[in-house]
Amino acid sequence: MSAPSVIERVKTSLVALKMPRALEVLDVTLRGIERGEIGAVEAIDALLTEELTTRENRRVRMAVRMARLSAIKTLAGFDFAFQPSLDKNRILALAGLQFVDRAEALHLIGPPGTGKTHLSLALGVEAVKAGRSVYFSSLADIVATLAKAERDGALRERIRYCCRFALLIVDEIGYLPVIPGGGNLFFQLVNARYEKGAMILTSNRGFAEWGDIFGDSVVATALLDRPLHHAVVIQIEGSSYRLREHADLLPETVRFKPTAAANPIPPTLKRRGRPPKNGGADHAHG
Repeated sequence: MSAPSVIERVKTSLVALKMPRALEVLDVTLRGIERGEIGAVEAIDALLTEELTTRENRRVRMAVRMARLSAIKTLAGFDFAFQPSLDKNRILALAGLQFVDRAEALHLIGPPGTGKTHLSLALGVEAVKAGRSVYFSSLADIVATLAKAERDGALRERIRYCCRFALLIVDEIGYLPVIPGGGNLFFQLVNARYEKGAMILTSNRGFAEWGDIFGDSVVATALLDRPLHHAVVIQIEGSSYRLREHADLLPETVRFKPTAAANPIPPTLKRRGRPPKNGGADHAHG
């Protein structure tokens, strides 16, 4: 069989096997073999690597869309120099996703514009790349969805759906007022995921203010009891990255001032007695 015939048969096989990227780079790879730049085994490896990389990128893009991640953010793209209050090594360690495996809650707390959403999205992308299922939503959207499900008699099914994901990211806690009864609905979701699935929660308000956010201090205390039991708390104290070029135009009264974080957990919160998983390592409670 002539060489052109063999090449055509290879191309036909690549089409049948649905390997479009390998087909695309086949001619270039063959020319490399002819010039002696690459051996036969290396050529096969190169073709398979190209195809696998393309498939993995496709999988990640699809998973990102399914996760409803609002943007593709990376830890490499985060300006740690602008937020010196953050321990870069600690943040990078979170990308190892042990907190997801341990079904813990990661709290990112700080003023608007300090990078909380960026970090939550970047960790969500890392989780997607690692094959974990992820779901991202603002608190307002989650509560609205739960409220609609309750009206439709499908609250249990909606909560069960939200519990399917290995990592639930709840953004913007404290930015908008929660609708009446919303705190109770969110509590039901948090309670259902407790010790079963990890969460990332971002907020511009300290834990002591959650009673104001949810309009009910009892509900807020119950809410905090679960996600603070196995928790990693990251407090960001810095200026808004988005307003960094216009800081001199802001009134002095609205410029960033470090907030007291000595006792972020409300004094009324009764902590559970059972010790945290992993002997308490990597847990912060205040």
